[in-house]
Amino acid sequence: MTAPDAGRGIGNGDETGTFGLPRDTFRILHVSTGNVCRSPITERLTRHFLADRLGDPLWGGLIVESAGTWGHEGAPMEANAAAVLADFGADASGFVGRELLDEHVIRADLVLTATRDHRAQVISMGHSAGLRTFTLKEFTRLVRAIDPATLPPVEDGVVARARALVRAAAALRGWLLAPTAGADEVYDPYGAPLTFFRSVGDEIHQALEPVVTALTGVPTRA
Repeated sequence: MTAPDAGRGIGNGDETGTFGLPRDTFRILHVSTGNVCRSPITERLTRHFLADRLGDPLWGGLIVESAGTWGHEGAPMEANAAAVLADFGADASGFVGRELLDEHVIRADLVLTATRDHRAQVISMGHSAGLRTFTLKEFTRLVRAIDPATLPPVEDGVVARARALVRAAAALRGWLLAPTAGADEVYDPYGAPLTFFRSVGDEIHQALEPVVTALTGVPTRA
């Protein structure tokens, strides 16, 4: 494990391990193509929404990061992606693009991809990733079907709740199919005008809201 992970993820607790992260953590990995548009937006919006629910920087052991299947290693996010984050009051600063590596998949407890092709690429890397890899919209659809009362209570910690949520979603996957072929896709806004980036940002926001609520047990603020 290398030091940059301390900057890409967030976590803290009473007993800390390497780089000050809690010993009991849950890693969420967002994956798109270049890691300059969709996955940076999804990563930073997830962090923003978690901070809103749980307080910053104590997120109960959740670590949120991203990478790209053809990632622009070391590149900043696209300016329009940063503008979308600003619309939501989320922080775009300090982002650096990454190419998806085996170690990212190995360490991830939940992989959320922009499209089905990305999901297939992650699963093809091996590492028993199939049961913990979903498209973002697929995971949202499955999470909506899970009774929150069947998950561990918030008092047991966010990590235990997150692990149970992934297991429950994996169990439902074969029973709750997408209504259309494109229903689980977040399309690439690369090179598109800001208006299209904003529509993608709205899609991601709508998909993340029930996921973050299920993870934390805390509903969105009115």
